[in-house]
Parts: sequence; C-alpha cells; structure tokens
Amino acid sequence: MRLLLDSHTFLWFVEGSPRLSVKVRSLIEDADNDVFLSITSVWELSIKVSKGVLTFNTPFDEFIPSQIAGNDFELLPVALPHAIRVAALPRFDDHKDPFDRMLIAQAQSEAMSLLSYDTVFDRYAVSRIW
Repeated sequence: MRLLLDSHTFLWFVEGSPRLSVKVRSLIEDADNDVFLSITSVWELSIKVSKGVLTFNTPFDEFIPSQIAGNDFELLPVALPHAIRVAALPRFDDHKDPFDRMLIAQAQSEAMSLLSYDTVFDRYAVSRIW
C-alpha cells in the first residue's frame, strides 16, 4: 500500500502521540507499506517553526532528515503534474489551505491513500484513512 502522511500524522507518529489512531500507526509500521512524507509537509512545518509556533528538541534541519531515515519514510517531491492537478480540484469557500490541496493532488496523482485525521479531505476524490 502507498501511504501519504498529512503533516500532523507525521508529527503524531514520530512523537508517539496517543492522538494517532491504532489503525494508522499499524499501517505506518507495516514494512509492506510504502510511506511517504511530502516536501509540502516539510515546507508547512518549516513555516510553523520559523513563526515559533512549533519547536523540536533537535534543530529542524536535523530533525526532519533523521525522522525520514529512521522511520524508513520516502520523501515525495512536488512535481509538475501535482501542481497542475491542484487547479482541477474543486473549490470550497471554507477550505483553501494550499498545503492540504497539494497533498490531495499528490495523493491522487500517485495513487496513494492519505493518512489524516482531517475529515475535510473526504470532500475530495481521495482515499483518506484514519
């Protein structure tokens, strides 16, 4: 199974948070699954770090690579088809988050299921697992 982590899912997993569902933790830990972290999520987290709303015990530039390597995640770059696909997504007045929209486009383009607590993804043609 090809799985794409939402930003909070990545954080909750690496922090061992009880907010992460048992099902999602099991899917991430299953060696038969390919688990991806989008550069979009890294960008979103870096903005939060730069604003001071998110901190880590390790410097951010060390934290992200060590978590990717240590958890055997694959980094998903943003490619031209992903960016183009965003334009075709339906528009909802109450959901304009550009990071979410890119994750949706990536999940669709790459035939991945999106691991997210956020039910807003259910409005789009994407498989969300929680």
